[in-house]
Amino acid sequence: MKEEIIMAGFGGQGVMSLGRLLTYAGMKEGDEVSWMPSYGPEMRGGTANCTVIISSKQIPSPLSSQPDAIIVMNLPSLDKFAPCVKRGGAILLNSSLINKEVDRDDVKIIKVPANQIANELGNTKVANMVMLGAYLAHKRIVKLETVKAALQDVFPARRHNLIPINQQALDRGVALLN
Repeated sequence: MKEEIIMAGFGGQGVMSLGRLLTYAGMKEGDEVSWMPSYGPEMRGGTANCTVIISSKQIPSPLSSQPDAIIVMNLPSLDKFAPCVKRGGAILLNSSLINKEVDRDDVKIIKVPANQIANELGNTKVANMVMLGAYLAHKRIVKLETVKAALQDVFPARRHNLIPINQQALDRGVALLN
């Protein structure tokens, strides 16, 4: 088993946290993992993406030129990464911010109203967790329970009060595809 995922969006949309969380969950389940962040010229408001690889075998390189899936939070990220996704892969897009249709018929397109759901939960910053929940429902690469437990490792102690709402956001994302 090997899964390569690119997560991308504007700085401040939680793309790096999303990637770190998925990486920690893979590690907790005993898989080989790789997390490689990439920032644009500005951390807040600039573009940000990270590549996560989870594999049952050793990972020779943290780079991915043809990911199995992308999780995109904004239109520039969709435009940049959609052409790279492997045939048969998946594009998960934040349909709250992306109205453009994807011009590919060889991948699965999953539209997730992440910001809308995050607003319903009362915190727009959990849109990234809605996206991750949808991804986990689509591709059961790690267990939802493991991801929820990994929140303790990824979030600093001063942010542990946000764990319950992030867990709710994960559940809402999963529920979209179940």
